[in-house]
Amino acid sequence: MQETVQEYYGKTLQGSKDLKTNACCTDDAVPAYLKAILAKIHPEVMARYYGCGLVHPALLKGTRILDLGSGSGRDCFVLSYLVGEKGHIVGVDMTTEQLEIANKYREYHREQYNYSHTNVEFKQGYIEKLHELDLDDNSFNIIISNCVINLSPDKEAVLKEAYRVLKPGGELYFSDVYSQRRIPSHLINNPVLYGECLSGALYWNDFITLAKKSGFLDPRLVEDRPLQIENHDIAALLGDIAFYSATYRLFKLDNLESACEDYGQAVVYKGTIPHHPHRFVLDKHHHIPQGKMFPVCGNTWKMLKETRFSEHFTFYGDMQQHFGIFADCGTDIPFDQKDNDTSSKSGCC
Repeated sequence: MQETVQEYYGKTLQGSKDLKTNACCTDDAVPAYLKAILAKIHPEVMARYYGCGLVHPALLKGTRILDLGSGSGRDCFVLSYLVGEKGHIVGVDMTTEQLEIANKYREYHREQYNYSHTNVEFKQGYIEKLHELDLDDNSFNIIISNCVINLSPDKEAVLKEAYRVLKPGGELYFSDVYSQRRIPSHLINNPVLYGECLSGALYWNDFITLAKKSGFLDPRLVEDRPLQIENHDIAALLGDIAFYSATYRLFKLDNLESACEDYGQAVVYKGTIPHHPHRFVLDKHHHIPQGKMFPVCGNTWKMLKETRFSEHFTFYGDMQQHFGIFADCGTDIPFDQKDNDTSSKSGCC
């Protein structure tokens, strides 16, 4: 399957115009500050871009970032600007043709940003085997990936390797394609469906299980959108299987719990993260307004307190007193509580 993917992205596709579906296409809702950076990216790099989301999380200045499946280098060159000259970007890809384009324009983007030296490097290899590229344990602040993990035949190895090379408190922030049910084997083996980022997609609940098994104990969904398969031939092959483009963030944090537990904690966002003065979006269910006391569960508290976001929040509470499941997380006590509601009943023998 890796040879199939290399053939598809190295020779079959000569640009995003050759794609047969919109699975590997990023939504048009791009923030203004990112549009300004994208305007600096070389047209040939842009033409060979096959991502499905925006993989540029907040607060990147000075960080060390790894891009899994970096392709022609579009995201790497955007991140090169966002991390600044003192940051560093490493892109990993297995496709020779894509890497040739990426390396061709390293100097071009250094000049665009007026850096004294390039802060981007590319390595040829497999995202399941980062150890073969001499990437050390605990060596990256952030890992990104854009519509690539679905193409891997060993997704568990990808996630475990990502966990290994991330620094404690770091995060895997990535966009990918997911299905609403498991893909049957006869579709997985279809080279066009696989190359179009469809038949290699994980069933979303299998992804959650795999992420937790790999050490990422509380995966957070940032944003998602349904994919419309407008190619009639491909839609006919897929039948009723629904697909979604989704962005997740997975933190490397110890001692996260399996559910959102309430310890009476809260945070106040200071409004000091660049490009996010009024609101910080941690994930789809945590849009934290500036200046307002915002109750959070223990896991969310740690995701803000024990990561690069810490100095931008004021923290209230600790982990000393437990109040049960957090009220707004969608999980509640499973037992029938009607007869056990003591709020309006007196005790009895």
